[in-house]
Amino acid sequence: MKKYKLKNLDCASCAAKIEDGLTKMGEVKFVNVNFVHSTMTIDTDDIDKVKSRIKEIEPEVEIETDDKGKAMISVSELAENRQTIIKASLGLLLLVSGLIFEDYLHDTPYHYLEYLVFGAAYLITGWKVLVSAGKNIVKGQVFNEHFLMVVATLGAFAIDQMPEAVAVMLFYVVGELFQDIAVNRSRRSIKSLLEIKPDYANLSVNGEVSRVDPEAVRVGDTIIVKAGEKIPLDGVIVEGISFLDTSALTGESVPRKVNEKDTVLAGMINQTGLLTISVTKLFGESSVSKILEMVENASSKKAETEKFITTFAKYYTPVVVIGALMLAILPPLLFNGQTFSDWIYRALVVLVISCPCALVISIPLGYFGGIGAASKRGILVKGSNFLDALTKVKTVVFDKTGTLTKGEFKVSEIVTSNGFSASEILEFAAYAESSSNHPIAKSITEKFDRKIDYSRIKQVDEISGFGIRAIIDGKTVLAGNDKLLHKENIQHPVCEVEGTVVHIAIDARYAGYIIISDSLKDDAIEAIEKLNARNIQTVMLTGDNQYAASAFARKLNIGKFFSQLLPEDKVNHIERLMSESKGGKVAFVGDGINDSPVIARADVGIAMGALGSDAAIETADVVLMTDSPSKVAMAIDLAKRTRIIVWQNILFAMTVKLLFIVLGIFGIATMWEAVFGDMGVALIAVFNAIRVQKNISS
Repeated sequence: MKKYKLKNLDCASCAAKIEDGLTKMGEVKFVNVNFVHSTMTIDTDDIDKVKSRIKEIEPEVEIETDDKGKAMISVSELAENRQTIIKASLGLLLLVSGLIFEDYLHDTPYHYLEYLVFGAAYLITGWKVLVSAGKNIVKGQVFNEHFLMVVATLGAFAIDQMPEAVAVMLFYVVGELFQDIAVNRSRRSIKSLLEIKPDYANLSVNGEVSRVDPEAVRVGDTIIVKAGEKIPLDGVIVEGISFLDTSALTGESVPRKVNEKDTVLAGMINQTGLLTISVTKLFGESSVSKILEMVENASSKKAETEKFITTFAKYYTPVVVIGALMLAILPPLLFNGQTFSDWIYRALVVLVISCPCALVISIPLGYFGGIGAASKRGILVKGSNFLDALTKVKTVVFDKTGTLTKGEFKVSEIVTSNGFSASEILEFAAYAESSSNHPIAKSITEKFDRKIDYSRIKQVDEISGFGIRAIIDGKTVLAGNDKLLHKENIQHPVCEVEGTVVHIAIDARYAGYIIISDSLKDDAIEAIEKLNARNIQTVMLTGDNQYAASAFARKLNIGKFFSQLLPEDKVNHIERLMSESKGGKVAFVGDGINDSPVIARADVGIAMGALGSDAAIETADVVLMTDSPSKVAMAIDLAKRTRIIVWQNILFAMTVKLLFIVLGIFGIATMWEAVFGDMGVALIAVFNAIRVQKNISS
């Protein structure tokens, strides 16, 4: 699978035609043409045949390669529009001159000068369209916007409506110019994200620092990041204190203070001190690399609306041409007093109005704008289809630990039983949990605060959903929840304890329990309030006991909660909620590796991106880079705003075009109005699509 840059891809319908044409090739296993990025992702063994086929479909579009013939995927610069501006200016000058002297030229022996002036203006502004239409006709690809323009304008010349013909081509060129500017503006909105890719890393080896490519750095290497530089790879600070600008990753403008042992992510900018960082992930696995991949691939997953409009335009154009032809021929044949010249003119007006550019360009641009706007706010949406899905979410299900809570567990109390001391319980618990990376296990080992002698541990078995069985100093130690005690038939005086609790049993005797405290994230209550205010049902799933889950649910004012769940239980609950949703979508928000199956099963899977596990992030449809649950409501709002703008464009374009078609049929609309009905509507729709990138309340 390779990605190529496509040069001169300036039309969304052209991108759709190329993708459709290449899909039918036997040599192509997969292809996606991205108009907004001007890229093509393709899996083929014969790129030369692909190049030839692209030339047949769109002669001006080229695959850019370097000297070695490899794919180029660098982001293109702003398109140079000077030639287009000069062309439009000359065309406008000749058109105005022709209009000023039209009556004089028309009534003199030099009548041919009128054709010369308007003909020159027509060729200057419309030559590219004429050539493109001619090449497409030769290849049998007749029905496209260029064909509509050429037929309409040449027909206008034929019935002596030369100024209108020139005006159509001129405004078409001007419209294309503004469309390019609008499209490039949208492209630039995402380039700011792509610029977070670091260019180099300062690798420190034996006290010597050298500048290297980030991809050359290995896990465990030490890198130096100076003030003002981007952090090139994920890692842990081993020396230094600083403030980091995290806005490129998280959308948060407030700098974050970091100290030794803090985790930092690639793409963050070091603002003040000198940092020495131990690399924990290769560049290809780093946060910045994943973000770049998500952003670049996002528009390949198209919403149903986009797919429908592309298919609609494919059949719409030939229907319009056939309809216009019937409009030009039938009325003069069927009704007395009707002239061919009048009805041909009306048919030409209808042809100009009917161009589908507004729909084909503005709709993918609207979705892409929504993805870009979300990315700026630290919300990565992996495709416009997921934006659409977010608009239909009626239930949001949250995992508790690490999602609604900080996951910063601390031992708050040790309760003893059967003659065991608190220090004994803590020691055996720490040894049993020493090989686990779970936050609860880490809190116990941190409380123990002594070096673990691993020679004392002979065996450790994790019992999923229950806890751990370990053999320590020859004794069988159980550390887990109340269900583990019942499973192993351990007699114990208390079952329900408020809070997160780890029960300890030694050689089948109950020793006591350790209470672990966690705290809510700063915006957790706000997150639930926002969703409740939008009449979205909120649900919490947790492996905690009933008492702990109930306490958190009360603090959050969450609608429903289910406790003491195994990972497979969470999937069952999600499936049940989906079956009860009555057409609404169910979203699940989680962070841990055990949440991956639930994230995958939900209609919309949302993962915490900063502290969440790689598995959860890979599986999710939406990633919250700030780990802020309040961003769920923001993502839903932004998705709804995007969808409203997309449907505004569809209804506006269809309504205006239908109105002008009716006016054209009855002879009320002229070519001048037709130009607005086509390019004017396209421009309004494009600029409306860009509105989605503007601020949305958080």
